[in-house]
Amino acid sequence: MSVSVTYFDTIERNYSEVSITDEGIDTKTFLEATEGLVKLFDLLESKAFVFVKSDMSGNIKKIRERYLINTIENSTLESLVINEKVEKKRKATEGLLWLKRGLEFTAAALRHSKNNKDIELKVSFGNAYEATLKKYHGIFVVPVFTLAMGSVPPRATFFKNLGEDEIKIEEQYEIWLQSLEKIVARLVEFYIQGGHDKGF
Repeated sequence: MSVSVTYFDTIERNYSEVSITDEGIDTKTFLEATEGLVKLFDLLESKAFVFVKSDMSGNIKKIRERYLINTIENSTLESLVINEKVEKKRKATEGLLWLKRGLEFTAAALRHSKNNKDIELKVSFGNAYEATLKKYHGIFVVPVFTLAMGSVPPRATFFKNLGEDEIKIEEQYEIWLQSLEKIVARLVEFYIQGGHDKGF
């Protein structure tokens, strides 16, 4: 009997494997897990999400470049941002801020979809966009995202693309999503408490 391979089996790092300590969120494993999340947008089968993927990948690159300058001092996302602030730099801090916002949007859309199995995916993504990202976007960006939300495939197509074993998918999806939500909540609190989101 062949074992059904799911999307969650193919990613390099699961959010559940990202270390979170008193010092913060491990930078290396967070970046690896988020690269896996970017690939999730391929399962939505819409060219409109090319912009979303490009934006997230660009922000991942900014954070990784800062991390590689000193992997020990920048071992957590929090220390990376604080070290940049000391140097009066903002590149990675801004990249992480926008990535955080993108993850908030994605987590909200996927949670709504998982908890409301009778609602189509485009509704979940549309509602999540209105509640999270839209307020940060200008008049030229909103139409791009609105187009992407409207082109989301039926939820049945998306979940089929995640894998064939529905029971396995259900379990993996929940673990992955809960872990993502935990990370997002911690980042949101960190940016608010530290005032690192000012000016963006």
